Amino acid sequence: MAESTIVQIAMYLITAAFTAGTILWRIRELEKKVEKHNGLVERMVIVEQCAKALHERVDNMENGVTHAR
Repeated sequence: MAESTIVQIAMYLITAAFTAGTILWRIRELEKKVEKHNGLVERMVIVEQCAKALHERVDNMENGVTHAR
């Protein structure tokens, strides 16, 4: 095999390894962002439940004041 062919194959392998490493790094970064997003969604569900409960309490208080008059 000619020396230039060996060098060319080596360059292809280095390029492939670098590309694979970059792709894996990007996937890890995207996984971190997804985890943050999922955490936010879970917290928002809790906030919505609390807001609903507070609205129900306010409605009950308003109904109690209306009936007391």
